[in-house]
Amino acid sequence: MRIHLIAIGGSAMHNFALALKHSGHKVSGSDDQIFEPSRSRLEKAGLLPHREGWHPENLNNNIDVIILGMHARKDNPELARARELGLIVQSYPEFLFNATKDKKRVVVGGSHGKTTITSMLLHVLSALGRNADYMVGAQLEGFDRMLELNKENDLAVIEGDEYLSSPIDSRSKFLHYRPHIAIITGIAWDHINVFPTEESYLDTFRKFIDTLEQGATLIYCREDSQLLGLIEEASNKRPDIYCEPYNTPSSIPGKGCSELTYSDNTTAISKLVGAHNFQNLAGARAICKSLSISAEQFDNAIEGFTGAARRLEVAIERPQEKFTVFRDFAHAPSKLKATQSGVVGSFPERKVTAVFELHTFSSLNKAFLPQYASSMDSVDKAIVFYDPKVVEHKRLPAISIQDVKDAFGREDLEVITSVNSLEKRINAIPKENHCVLMMSSGRFGGAEIPQ
Repeated sequence: MRIHLIAIGGSAMHNFALALKHSGHKVSGSDDQIFEPSRSRLEKAGLLPHREGWHPENLNNNIDVIILGMHARKDNPELARARELGLIVQSYPEFLFNATKDKKRVVVGGSHGKTTITSMLLHVLSALGRNADYMVGAQLEGFDRMLELNKENDLAVIEGDEYLSSPIDSRSKFLHYRPHIAIITGIAWDHINVFPTEESYLDTFRKFIDTLEQGATLIYCREDSQLLGLIEEASNKRPDIYCEPYNTPSSIPGKGCSELTYSDNTTAISKLVGAHNFQNLAGARAICKSLSISAEQFDNAIEGFTGAARRLEVAIERPQEKFTVFRDFAHAPSKLKATQSGVVGSFPERKVTAVFELHTFSSLNKAFLPQYASSMDSVDKAIVFYDPKVVEHKRLPAISIQDVKDAFGREDLEVITSVNSLEKRINAIPKENHCVLMMSSGRFGGAEIPQ
């Protein structure tokens, strides 16, 4: 097939381009801005557009499919040209479903833990020599791309995002995938620009459950009260679905690892940090059970799992000084709490400084800010950074330093709005007996922070 990607430079989209070329398709693309690492990876594959911008004159009737990325706007000139030519235009989740519709599909959904659980599944499958198509939201050690499509595979493991599919398809991405096995990790209102009320956010998960294939398995965390309500609804509405609960295993900390005891009374050793990661392990373990992978096989295979990129990823480790810097993708209130709690619980003898960037539409929305109340109370020092220019770029009402302080509700909260000030503050953090947790879905405004 000949495939053209509009907004090829995005994190998911450039991986789509790489995977499609690897599968033998003829691939082209366009974008008005392409940053690293997308730029280098596309260039190495011979897929970097010769010039940035939108060029409708490059589109013709020889193109089989247009894949439209979220970065493009509804009035994109290439999109207009594609419609004029009558070309097939799909979002990437729509294309992904069509590529995997004859396979057993496992979809990982929920407000948190999606990337980590998907990564765990792929690690275990790889260790056991089981090939699968996949789509995951982070770069994984041992995997060349964040996406793989192979006609020979009979299994697909997909990270199921609830965000919009494309500028012209307002459905949540995970509504396309129609899983045979699904997991919902938990529900915590997010993406206020798309789901203006908590009920509208819950409703997209109801729709997700409705899309499960006949006789599907739905795995869920029984510790989430909102999720339990949806599961009860689903049990009445879809009696054909088999609902399988899981919960966080108990843990005993040791030197550099923890001993976990699961609900079936089996035990395992984990080097991961935090109760939220132990909960993720239990979810991944339950999915593997549905794939006929035994608990023993899972536990043995997962021992080598070090985590996904920017998910409590160790950026600096100085054992002699007892100094560690973590990077994490946390951005929603529930994710902040879980990530900080994990570090504090794993390093009780150290001071913990948490640095969080307000970067998403939700986090920079003045109406949503109160959701962050008490979300940084567990750490010794809390710092919040945001760039007023980003607020302006996202066309959101301005927020003040006092707005942020009032929302988080912590008297000693430090709020920083300049990159230079952020760099100076980070460099001033003590380098002994200390953990530093850098949390953002962005890049801290390009600040030179520990890598």
